[in-house]
Amino acid sequence: MDTTRPAILTPFDMGHLQLRNRLALAPMTRVSATEAGNATHDMAKYYERFAKGGFALVITEGIYTDRRFSQGYRFQPGLTDQQQALAWRPVVDAVHRHESAVIAQIMHAGALSQANRFTDGTAGPSGIRPKGEQMAFYRGDGKYRVPRVMSDEDIADAIEGFAKAAKLAVETAGFDGVEIHAANGYLLDQFLTDYSNQRSDGWGGDIRQRLRLTLEVVAEVKKVVGRSPVGVRISQGKVNDFQHKWVEGEKGAETVFGSLSDSGVDFIHVTEYEAWQPAFPDNDVSLLALARRYAPDVVLIANGGLHDREKAEQVLQSGADMVAVGKAALANPDLAQRISERRALNDFDPSLLGPIADIKQSELGLT
Repeated sequence: MDTTRPAILTPFDMGHLQLRNRLALAPMTRVSATEAGNATHDMAKYYERFAKGGFALVITEGIYTDRRFSQGYRFQPGLTDQQQALAWRPVVDAVHRHESAVIAQIMHAGALSQANRFTDGTAGPSGIRPKGEQMAFYRGDGKYRVPRVMSDEDIADAIEGFAKAAKLAVETAGFDGVEIHAANGYLLDQFLTDYSNQRSDGWGGDIRQRLRLTLEVVAEVKKVVGRSPVGVRISQGKVNDFQHKWVEGEKGAETVFGSLSDSGVDFIHVTEYEAWQPAFPDNDVSLLALARRYAPDVVLIANGGLHDREKAEQVLQSGADMVAVGKAALANPDLAQRISERRALNDFDPSLLGPIADIKQSELGLT
């Protein structure tokens, strides 16, 4: 790395993507699409702001992938057909205008779905009501519903949805790559998690079997996107269970990260509440460091409390290749410039994500 400037501002190549620095916009659900799931002009201006402010990589909010059970929220954007894919083109073009790359995060909400215009029900690995309550800032109310137990056909449909969405993302919308959302309590994470996956068939059991759905999604997505990077976002905590830890501890991390490495993913996006903290109570190694240990040749993106320059530099030294920032980016869309010029950062204003987490008009001016 170039020692004359902060490591976070040094160039980095992710496969064939040449990035001007190591700063990424983390995916954040903003529920600002049309009712039909089309990206909007406001979304294009919103994402352009970060590219103009110096973020070399922009990762979108989670985009639903099929017309069955994948949609999680009202006004969530989708990638299920040509119309939805073409609606993303202005967003992609706006980011590219500032020589930044943009990756589509594709997701299936599974049992955490709060609103779905295609069905009244939800689906998940087992008929177990998710912990916690629906999120009000995404227009949810009350407890989650008990999901339908997914059949083999349902699972095949979900895998196909990820692949079709990835193909639309790259070929029609023009995205530079895709990130498969296997974190934060959504469908792929529901299959990975011991208490939400009580299956006794080939999709349940030990952690390797519970990871199977994610690995099959990776394989099918990689078949349809050519040279475009394919990554996976992984977490322990969930939007409805912040403190969750893999019951297998470091052995589980070895299985997860080793298997993802073997699958040929181009990057792994590791997200924790604070990325530098120990992953498990019985050791002092972070989840990021474990990812580096068991996936030594895969690009790693770290996310979680990394708005502080010193903490960001620390995780880069611990094995991360890039740093993804969420709330601090909302407060500082020009974060790269502020780091370069050693300017103070603005504090995050919670009203940006409340009472509803949609894009506010104050966020649409270019820096």
